[in-house]
Amino acid sequence: MAAQANTIEVPTDAELLQAQADLWRHSFSYLTAMALRCAVKLGIPTAIHRIGGEAASMPDLMAALSLPASKQPFVRRLMRLLVTSGVFAASDNTDVAVEQYRLTPLSRILVDGVVADDHHIQTSFVLTATSRQYVEAALGLDEWLKKDVPAPAPVPSPFEDVHGAPLFDETTPVAIDPEFAAVADDALAAHDNLGIGTLLRECRDLLRGVASLTDCGGGDGTTARAIAKAFPHIKCTVLDLPKVIDKAPVDGVINFVAGDLFHAVPPAQAVLLKLVLHFWSDDDCVKILSQCKKAIPSRKEGGKVIVIDILIGPSLGPAMLETQLLMDMAMMVNTRGRQRDESEWRDLFFRAGFSDYKIAKKLGARAVFEVYP
Repeated sequence: MAAQANTIEVPTDAELLQAQADLWRHSFSYLTAMALRCAVKLGIPTAIHRIGGEAASMPDLMAALSLPASKQPFVRRLMRLLVTSGVFAASDNTDVAVEQYRLTPLSRILVDGVVADDHHIQTSFVLTATSRQYVEAALGLDEWLKKDVPAPAPVPSPFEDVHGAPLFDETTPVAIDPEFAAVADDALAAHDNLGIGTLLRECRDLLRGVASLTDCGGGDGTTARAIAKAFPHIKCTVLDLPKVIDKAPVDGVINFVAGDLFHAVPPAQAVLLKLVLHFWSDDDCVKILSQCKKAIPSRKEGGKVIVIDILIGPSLGPAMLETQLLMDMAMMVNTRGRQRDESEWRDLFFRAGFSDYKIAKKLGARAVFEVYP
């Protein structure tokens, strides 16, 4: 064994060159995220949109951003990386004066100042994911893994370990930074609300025959309002923490309830958990699901829990799988939660006392589960 430990298989020349290129890509991939952050802070997506959305030259872009002409070569290099990574599109012309930049579906959700159905701007998500607080938590991952936590004490996340407070907690603004906490809260809402229109268009049968629905962790009621608009017969209730409900707009359409989904869920024919469970440990998810089960009638009476969350699996190809696994790492580093594959979701549902479930639809990285009592 000792002799084997002192030897190693030597790659071929081609393998070695590829390994070096892969090493560079992995080691410097954080610069793609930082380039995206830079573009958001400068307002590049919004500037391209205001110039015309489909044809913004580099000189036009520099003028719109009020950047000094001396920085144009550097902005072009920034844009070259973001074009290659799919954030923007560009013409094939190598002449800087006539090269045109265009928005892509990705950069369109980063355009500010636009009011339109289904447009939930994601700039706060980018700024949170690339924040100093998130990066510092990730940098502490190795030290966090070395620390033992005696059972049955819950394991704090690296984010808690580094910053002394959990993410999305009442203590976050005081213990860490109020500006960061505000942006993170905005990011959470933007992340949750993106794709509501797609969900309602692709899953109309999901709510057919449902007379009442409770949206757990429904925030300001954006999802519930979209449901009520598409299905006027459904009586919608939003459950969230008092600090969230206090700021929610009251319009008479949605019934807002301040509370804690660990303790009680307002009764309804269906309960919605949209991008909620991935923030919590398995044991906490079982507690939440158990409260949801108490809130709904029998399956014969149409009772069900609708879970919308990431479903880890290779069926959509390696790029989508990598995205799902990166989201799992984000949960591991910054929360006590995780993303799950189907067997792990199944275990949670059955542990909480449900009898059956089905995957009603797969929407990108997420899946829509119908869970039955």
